[in-house]
Amino acid sequence: MTVTHAEPFPGDPPVTDELVREHNLNQEEYARIRAMLGRIPTFAELGIFSALWSEHCSYKHSRPILKRFPTHGPRVLQGPGENAGVLRLGEGWAVAFKIESHNHPSAVEPYQGAATGVGGIVRDVFTMGARPIALLNSLRFGPLSDARNRYLFAGVVRGVGNYGNCVGIPTVGGEVDFAPGYSGNPLVNAMCVGLLREDDLIRSAASGVGNILMAVGSRTGRDGIHGASFASEELTQESEARRPQVQVGDPFTEKLLLEASLELIASGHIVAIQDMGAAGLTSSSAEMAARGGVGVEIDVALVPTREAGMTPYEILLSESQERMLVVARKDRVGQVREIARKWELDATPIGRVTDDGMYRVRHGSRTVVEIPGEPLVEDCPVYEPAALEDPAVVALRSARPAQLPPDLADAWRTLLDSPSIASKRWVYEQYDSTVQASTVLGPGGDAGVVAVPGTPLGLAFSTDCNSRYVRLDPFEGGKAAVAEAARNVACTGARPIGITNCLNFGSPERPEVFFQFREACRGIAEACRVLETPVTGGNVSFYNESPTGAVDPTPVIGMVGLIEDARLAVGAHFRATGDSIVVLGATAGHLGASSYWAVVLDTVAGAPPPVDLAGERRLIDFLVAAAEQSLLQSAHDLSDGGLAVGLAEACIGGPYADGPRGAKIDLRRMQNGMSAEAVFCGEDHGRVVISVSPKKRERLLELAGQSGVPAVVVGDVGEKLAKLEVVFADRTVRAGSAELRDIYYSAIPRRMDLTLAQDAAD
Repeated sequence: MTVTHAEPFPGDPPVTDELVREHNLNQEEYARIRAMLGRIPTFAELGIFSALWSEHCSYKHSRPILKRFPTHGPRVLQGPGENAGVLRLGEGWAVAFKIESHNHPSAVEPYQGAATGVGGIVRDVFTMGARPIALLNSLRFGPLSDARNRYLFAGVVRGVGNYGNCVGIPTVGGEVDFAPGYSGNPLVNAMCVGLLREDDLIRSAASGVGNILMAVGSRTGRDGIHGASFASEELTQESEARRPQVQVGDPFTEKLLLEASLELIASGHIVAIQDMGAAGLTSSSAEMAARGGVGVEIDVALVPTREAGMTPYEILLSESQERMLVVARKDRVGQVREIARKWELDATPIGRVTDDGMYRVRHGSRTVVEIPGEPLVEDCPVYEPAALEDPAVVALRSARPAQLPPDLADAWRTLLDSPSIASKRWVYEQYDSTVQASTVLGPGGDAGVVAVPGTPLGLAFSTDCNSRYVRLDPFEGGKAAVAEAARNVACTGARPIGITNCLNFGSPERPEVFFQFREACRGIAEACRVLETPVTGGNVSFYNESPTGAVDPTPVIGMVGLIEDARLAVGAHFRATGDSIVVLGATAGHLGASSYWAVVLDTVAGAPPPVDLAGERRLIDFLVAAAEQSLLQSAHDLSDGGLAVGLAEACIGGPYADGPRGAKIDLRRMQNGMSAEAVFCGEDHGRVVISVSPKKRERLLELAGQSGVPAVVVGDVGEKLAKLEVVFADRTVRAGSAELRDIYYSAIPRRMDLTLAQDAAD
């Protein structure tokens, strides 16, 4: 037992069993704390343990499962455990990237919740020494027919856009989905990617006894106190009262902090840097000390505050935004302050590195916190909950729609009109996707692509997850999320090289939820091993529950791919009349868990399509080789809605195309006894629709054969504003390309404009 000494701050409440419960600590955890300290904790210490031992900070329910991910590889410079993962690119360059959630704050304050989520992930990247070059997101909401969901959707998109636009980072991709399972608990996941020279990589481990801890950036206020604990609770009817715990962001200060931090890192005046993110000063200082195997001593009376009379508890746990903690060399404090001042920021010494391993906090002469530093961070409780699949899900996998199939042309239009499938132009037009002038392919395709300045290299990014698949079969759904993200990146000609993930689930204390989590992670791990895309970091977001139940399980994959020559990046839309249209991959007509069943037949059921990871690997290798040989005019992943949606999107074209194209498609060769609905709307994995110049078609088909990738020529690209005609064994389906384009691009604006007008009238 370690005996330590600390005294309460005047005015702090006594630590009682009720206060312990209010801090979301159970009796076993509290007994562990008392044994570690050899006494009753002070109020400030109780707050520290509550934050650092919360699910959000400690991963106490997920840590054993996360160890199963492959995290090493020849490109990995930094894996999990730091602010962001880092992969080697070549030519001395590296890429830093990470994705994290800001779900609960966005549920009660959508604008600031989303904005500060972007700000936090940007800081995670530039604290590695990387300049942010791209943002992506994954957003989930309940149906737009509900006024609350429309309010959340509009606020989140505005928050994401305004913050990224003001900081000057292009948002180049992402995904948006709508389903009843997200009503009451939207998911807001933000991803940031940054570039750095390998030699500029810096980590957050404190070192050098006597070196000085300095707070850089904004002053500390009372906003965001216990935000980490809030993120580790279920949302209830009373959660609206947690609005004061949502942080308030200032993107203009963020831009100054970004530039100051990168200059400090390059200067050599600092040895470590960490964002004051979840749990604020507490987590940044404690984690830096534990990573470095040292102690720290902080005087919170020296921390610049926005409000008078803030207590140690408030200062330690505030999550005020745009703040950084740096460890400066003890003889370089003046130089650090000078660089900060250049960027109109304060840099204030607040503590020092010690050699006794203690996490010590003073307020002037009074010691209010004294905790053994390494046990505080490393010895948090770890739980292995029961895992049991919900029998109702087992039954759903065998269920089928009761409705009769509608007219296939009507079903086609219904799919394209679904907000989850339709164009997200309403969303991404609120984002600046071209700032920094390095964007090669922006939103609206399979993946965003950004050039690496001064080199021929390009980077491709995608975020993906089909939550229906995960809900109905979490193992196959986890594999599918990685496979789809890899396909999307490979469609641009990029080779997938690594992932980050944001694992959004309900309460891990419910056996059926923990089963979903465990099996989805098993699927992700298997896919990453086969595709050689190591997991470099990410975020687990549990307790995504509202009074209506848990959210649909949503393990979002953020994929990064490398293009050797960015000039060869391939777009998703058909480009020229007369080009041949080819479907790559095997078509089996799998309708289980499909959008066709869910959207058209109102049935979320059936077994999801199985993922052939070896086939996915062959397809990726082929796409990369074909792009390098300039054989592809376009390439588009087939996923939600199968060929019906993929062919339509390729014909419809991008948001600024001068007109959609028609196409003549004959699927009889592919049908093989399948129904027209199955071959047209089935969602078999490992498939891509491409277009190729007739002059290069034979070479492309030869390469596909050599690669072991099935390839079927199904038609030709038609004239602009022509019809799409699809021939089946028993029927022919036709639709005007202009009509389909209008349905596809107007689906979300139509719902938002009309419903907002109705809201105003009400």
